[in-house]
Amino acid sequence: MEHFSELDMYYLGQGTHYDIYKKLGAHPTKRRGKKGVYFAVWAPNAEKVSVIGTFNDWKEDANEMTRLEPMGVYELFVAGAAEGDLYKFYIETPDGRKLYKADPYANYAELRPGTASRVTDIDKIEWSDTKWMEKRKACKDVHSQPMAIYEVHPGSWMRHPGREDEGFYTYRELAHKLAEYVKEMGYTHVEMMGISEYPFDGSWGYQVTGYYAPTSRYGTPEDFAYFVNYMHKNNIGVILDWVPAHFPRDAHGLAEFDGSCLYEYADPRKGEHPDWGTKIFDYGKTEVKNFLIGSALMWIEHYHIDGLRVDAVASMLYLDYGKQDGQWVANEFGGNKNLEAIEFFKHINTLILGRNPGVVMIAEESTAWPRVTGGVEDEGLNFSFKWNMGWMHDFLDYMKLDPYFRKDNHNRMTFAMSYNSSEHYILVLSHDEVVHLKCSMINKMPGEGKDKFANLKAGYGFMIGHPGKKLLFMGQEFGQLREWSEERELDWFLLQEPQHQQLQTYFKDLLHIYRKYPAMYEADTDWSNFEWINADDNTRSVFSFMRKSASGKKNLLFICNFTPVAWEDYRIGVPTKKQYKLILNSDDKKYGGEGVERPLSYKAEKKECDNQPYSFAYSLPPYGVAVFQF
Repeated sequence: MEHFSELDMYYLGQGTHYDIYKKLGAHPTKRRGKKGVYFAVWAPNAEKVSVIGTFNDWKEDANEMTRLEPMGVYELFVAGAAEGDLYKFYIETPDGRKLYKADPYANYAELRPGTASRVTDIDKIEWSDTKWMEKRKACKDVHSQPMAIYEVHPGSWMRHPGREDEGFYTYRELAHKLAEYVKEMGYTHVEMMGISEYPFDGSWGYQVTGYYAPTSRYGTPEDFAYFVNYMHKNNIGVILDWVPAHFPRDAHGLAEFDGSCLYEYADPRKGEHPDWGTKIFDYGKTEVKNFLIGSALMWIEHYHIDGLRVDAVASMLYLDYGKQDGQWVANEFGGNKNLEAIEFFKHINTLILGRNPGVVMIAEESTAWPRVTGGVEDEGLNFSFKWNMGWMHDFLDYMKLDPYFRKDNHNRMTFAMSYNSSEHYILVLSHDEVVHLKCSMINKMPGEGKDKFANLKAGYGFMIGHPGKKLLFMGQEFGQLREWSEERELDWFLLQEPQHQQLQTYFKDLLHIYRKYPAMYEADTDWSNFEWINADDNTRSVFSFMRKSASGKKNLLFICNFTPVAWEDYRIGVPTKKQYKLILNSDDKKYGGEGVERPLSYKAEKKECDNQPYSFAYSLPPYGVAVFQF
């Protein structure tokens, strides 16, 4: 570990020092035969900087750092400092203020409520997921792969009962429990909320102070790497939530880091979110862009993460997001687009996906911004996928309705197909939909008891059949009744009740169908893959459609009934005079249905229906979902 060189300065100044975390921060090393730690921090507007910590009894003048020009990087080797030591940077500003800052590039942090950084060596981490990494690298097209994501908050998925502390599972414990569950259910990926270090539990990790550190709530960086490694050995991808949109004002964090607005826009109309009370990164500053890009690359290249779900993209793209007149500044053309953030996205997505084939970048983008997943050559942002918030709102608005009123809102369920080919979408029912008095998924459903479960099963059947990758937040797969709270584990005890167990089994079977049949995922945006059989049966609130495979074999036909009425001889139009094999029937006893005996195979006859030359009749139960293979 040599000092911060002229070449390092040059790359940082250009914003292209992609492994910056190996130079800035704290790194155990040797100098002239002595063991110690090399510290480096970017603080160009500081008057002076010292490193303070357990190795010098937090004395402010014991270890003053050397300033390197022209970048204003401070560095120092401290003999005797060692792995595990706590430290901060003590910064004196030109106007005489004294600041005590955690290291922006720290790889590990003290457990909250402590706010110091902790010396560690992440170069020692060992991996044994070569098979997974090679498979990932060989992936030519992420869009044609199955993707069913289980969104997890690690501190509240499951806990140890009766412990003095919160009872969190460590990363290692979580790896074993979660991998087993996810494999059995049939998900392809887990998406972890709130992994980057953050001070306040109630922010769920969306107000980050440590962009280069996995939170110490669940263990060490090695423990976190073990989690990823173990998931990969079980063929499960790992996606992290990543928050480049804003950061909190906590005194030890990035806000006014060296006494000036170093990481945030200096003009408060650009640099502050009035709604969230947070600071906005300055995307025009090369060193700030380098800080964010370096963080993303570290997670993907050093920790083998398979994708980043980028939080609050819309708040970055629009200068007036969440702001009243007078609270924002227009761009140079007088518009409300943040041109610097747009360039940042094009740069980071192109760079990350170019360097790491098989990795995905996912935008949580809630507006109709064009070409979020379009190529840079078409003025797109070059994300791999975009969360389909439009589908989510329409779907939930429809599902909440008393079935009597659904006939007048039929188009809410069909509208998403009118724009399906404009982006690569993920259909999401995320944590955001089951907090803040929004009710859990099961309690959004109309009716009482059994009706709620029947409604939700119909909804899930439609969701899995509909084009787009899938994401479901933990607990909703078994009908968690209470709203989610980060302060307790999921209500796993509900699985002792048949209805919850049956819902879980049903969702599991849907996921296994999704993964088994390429028609379900190989060409989500292509009209050759999807065809409405009847999108207009609003009087009966029934939707029927086909998912067709490229090979022409193993196509699927879905029928979903959204009323409590049985349609005894529901005639369904089909394209060929073949056998239609029933592979999922939501009325099955194991899903809590009536279990009425019915044929497993249906022969189409030459009888026109739904503009198709052939058809067959099926007795469609109340809230029934039927899936056929042909």
